[in-house]
Amino acid sequence: MNVEIAALTELTSEKKISFEQLVTAIEIGVLTAYNENPDAKRQARVSLDRETGEIQILVPTFNEIGEKISEDRDEPEGFARIVTSTARQVIKMKMREVNDADIVGEFTASVGDVVSGIVQQGRDPKMIHVNLGRVEGKIPPQEQVPGEIYQHGDRIKCFVVEVKQGLKGPEIMLSRSHPALVKQLFALEVPEITDRIVEIMAVAREAGHRTKIAVRTHRAGVSPKGSLIGPVGSRARAVMDELHGEKIDIVDWSEDPAVFVAHALAPAKVSRVEITDLLSRSAKVTVPDYQLSLAIGKDGQNARLAARLTGWRIDIHPDTPATE
Repeated sequence: MNVEIAALTELTSEKKISFEQLVTAIEIGVLTAYNENPDAKRQARVSLDRETGEIQILVPTFNEIGEKISEDRDEPEGFARIVTSTARQVIKMKMREVNDADIVGEFTASVGDVVSGIVQQGRDPKMIHVNLGRVEGKIPPQEQVPGEIYQHGDRIKCFVVEVKQGLKGPEIMLSRSHPALVKQLFALEVPEITDRIVEIMAVAREAGHRTKIAVRTHRAGVSPKGSLIGPVGSRARAVMDELHGEKIDIVDWSEDPAVFVAHALAPAKVSRVEITDLLSRSAKVTVPDYQLSLAIGKDGQNARLAARLTGWRIDIHPDTPATE
C-alpha cells in the first residue's frame, strides 16, 4: 500500500498546502476506514513513510503488565484498494479546503464593496444566485429590492454584506437593498470620491423608491453635488440606471444641524429651522404653505428619509397657522 511521495510533494508545493498536514490527514483517513472494517484490531495505528510513501497498519502487542513490546503489520484482504481511494479523497478534500480558504480570504477583503455578477437560476425562487466567477453569491429575500425582477443571465452589481465558510463551502451574502450600495456605486462613477476631494457623509434609503445622500467637499471651488451629478447628469443617471430608476436626492452636508435639516428636506424649500431640543435632537421646521406636501412627501417619505439622513427628529409646520 503506497502513495507517490514525489506527487504529494509537488502538489503541496503547487497548492501551498503543508506536506506534514496532508500526510497526517491521509493517516487519519486510512485509520478511520480501517476501523470501519469488522476485522479491525484494537489500538491499531497508521504510519505513512515520508520517504518511500509506504502505508502500514501497525497493531501493538502488550505483555502481561500492559507494556507495549512490539508492533505487527496488519494487511486485511482487499484493503489496498480502500487505502488508495481514501488517500485520493483526503487529497481532494484538502485541496478543496485550501481553495475555499482562498475564496473566503479574497471576498472577505471585498466586504463593504460592490461586486459585479450574473444572475443564475436556482432551485429556490426566493433566493437569488449570482455568479461571481470563482464562486456564487446569494441575495436572500430581505436583501432584495421590492419590485425588482432578477432574470437569469442579467448582469447586476451587488453590495457584499458578509463572507463566511459554510458547511458546503464559502457563503457570500449579497445585497441590492443596502444603503451603502448607492454610496459605493457613486464611488465607482465619481473620481473625486476616490481622490477624497468629495466625501459622502450620510445615506438614507428606501430601496426601490428613493435615496437621499449628504455630501461635502474637502477642496475649495469643488461642488460636491455637481461632482456626483456629473456632466449633464451622467454620473447620477448611471447610478439610477443600475438601481432601475430609483430616485436620488443629493444634498449638501453641514456641521450646523439646522442648515443640514433644511438641506435634507430638499426638494422642498424651508423657511426656518428651530432646534427645540439639542439633547433629544429634535427640530421644528417651518415651510411655506405650498411646500408642505412636498416637504412631507408621499406617505411621509421625504420627511422620513430626511430624519434618517440627519439623525434628527423633524417636526414640520406650515408658515400659516390657519393652514396648520
